[in-house]
Amino acid sequence: MSDPLVIAPNLKRRLSGVTATVVRLIPVQARLIAIRATGPGLPPEIPHIPLARAALMPRDRWRVWHARRNTEMALGLILRHVLGRKYRLMFTSAAQRRHTGFTKWLIRQQDALVATSDKAASYLDRPATVVMHGVDTAIFQPPADKPELRRELGLDPGAVLIGCFGRVRAQKGVDLLVRAGLRLLPDRPRAQIIFTGRITPDNRAFADGLLAEIAAAGLQDRIRFLGELPWDQVVRHYQALDLFAAPARWEGFGLTPLEAMACGVPTVATRVGAYETLIRNGVTGSLVPPDDLEALTGALRRWLDDDAARAAAGQAARAHVTANHAIEGEARALVGIYNDLLARP
Repeated sequence: MSDPLVIAPNLKRRLSGVTATVVRLIPVQARLIAIRATGPGLPPEIPHIPLARAALMPRDRWRVWHARRNTEMALGLILRHVLGRKYRLMFTSAAQRRHTGFTKWLIRQQDALVATSDKAASYLDRPATVVMHGVDTAIFQPPADKPELRRELGLDPGAVLIGCFGRVRAQKGVDLLVRAGLRLLPDRPRAQIIFTGRITPDNRAFADGLLAEIAAAGLQDRIRFLGELPWDQVVRHYQALDLFAAPARWEGFGLTPLEAMACGVPTVATRVGAYETLIRNGVTGSLVPPDDLEALTGALRRWLDDDAARAAAGQAARAHVTANHAIEGEARALVGIYNDLLARP
């Protein structure tokens, strides 16, 4: 294999939103430019090289180091200024908050900046190109046989199944969805909720408290936490859903609604991150204010109680993502920036 022109570091072993971005983008970008990921915890099928090799690239030409975390920006600076490697430095920011002084300093050292939304760009002190995330609609797509898929996953084929995927913590609004479920499920025997995602030690008490509330209501068989799943199983669980919920209190970008909608699943989400841009309110799902249990409960009730409207919204969601948020558009936009950096004298 020839040396790549672009390196996308992933300096985190566990699955995260940034890791998911690298994993899904690299194979698509690799069709357009010589790009490799590097770092721990990457699936073997993702084009990647050892970190040591990335640190010792030949000095025969400029390459691009595309960071998405502070640690990766810092490492890029070390590779260029300490080890003398010829890297153009690029950073993608999804954060919608004021950056720390150290992060601002790192950002000032970059040769190109990308933001995943206009709002994220507004928090950068320098001009940035807005490139919104997309999803691979060939991977995230409706299943051929949803009841059979559910049987394979150990899920109820006849349920109206709501999903919420991501780390189990207050930021994601997991408690809000649980309490909405405690209100809605007793009168709706078909409705069930599943959560997937890691529970970190610092969130164990938070999760245990919710489990106690669920058990007290006698709903432990209908509101379930499945834990952290392998990536391919996460995709299959998206496909098994009837409705997705993203009740986050705050978010950077927030990719999960796009992944769900690509699978033909309408989404109820809060007005945080990029959700207002991604979801067509009333058409592909619903948008509600953050930290508003009443509004969240009402939106879920609407879709739970109308099978025909939910099915139509799922079809509209799939069509919307395919037309506006396919990953190929994101890949082409980023490769265009890589080529501009590589062409600089």
